[in-house]
Amino acid sequence: MNTYKLYQVDAFAEKLFTGNPAAVCPLDSWISDDLLQKIAMENNLAETAFYVGRGDRYEIRWFTPNTEVDLCGHATLAAAHVLFEYEDRRETPIRFYSPRSGELQVSKKPDGLTLDFPADEPHEVPVSDELLNCFDKKPVGTYKGRTDYMLVFANEADVADIEPRLESIAKLKARGVIVTAKGEKADFVSRFFAPQSGVAEDPVTGSAHTTLAPYWAAKYGKTELSAIQLSARKGYLRCRVLGERVEISGRAELYLKGEIYI
Repeated sequence: MNTYKLYQVDAFAEKLFTGNPAAVCPLDSWISDDLLQKIAMENNLAETAFYVGRGDRYEIRWFTPNTEVDLCGHATLAAAHVLFEYEDRRETPIRFYSPRSGELQVSKKPDGLTLDFPADEPHEVPVSDELLNCFDKKPVGTYKGRTDYMLVFANEADVADIEPRLESIAKLKARGVIVTAKGEKADFVSRFFAPQSGVAEDPVTGSAHTTLAPYWAAKYGKTELSAIQLSARKGYLRCRVLGERVEISGRAELYLKGEIYI
């Protein structure tokens, strides 16, 4: 029987029980993909991050309960929080490497942690019946990034009150769908639905902001933006667009630390 550390962290959280919970499992070396997936399924959280130290960086992978994903912001923030606070990491930034997304950095700053991710500038796509069937409200704009659709709505109330049709969303050839609008207490608000990835609604989606931030930066004509993800738990993010990169900042809180036995 092998023993592995396991942490659960609320990422992009102003306090405990807000933001997005992620599991973090440090490894000395990679175990089988099947076992990684089973651990993520057992955790039953939106994401479980696994990492292995390799010299001066850490290889990282992310799993939902039913699949491996290309990029996950909140679980990367959670992994960095674990390294800085509980695994004796002193130097900042942390360099992560993902086989699917390349190099990712996380810096520790006085007001939280900052992710440095590749930007994903969305392009406009036709308004199809397939997209219109996904929600009870009609968007004012439809876009597509590398992995997600992004639907823009008239105001924050539309995003807050929208009713997703998960069966229709699950049929889309995409990781999921972002819905967004200008915000009342932040520059923009959003929600994220990904039933095809095993996540009906994600509480806070860091990677979605690599698409959201370039769009809203262009709309506002500025590079620094505040954001709120309007899930039931709510998430609070700060974004900075730097050409082909996006910095996404937020706080994290430890909820659980334990061991798993396999």
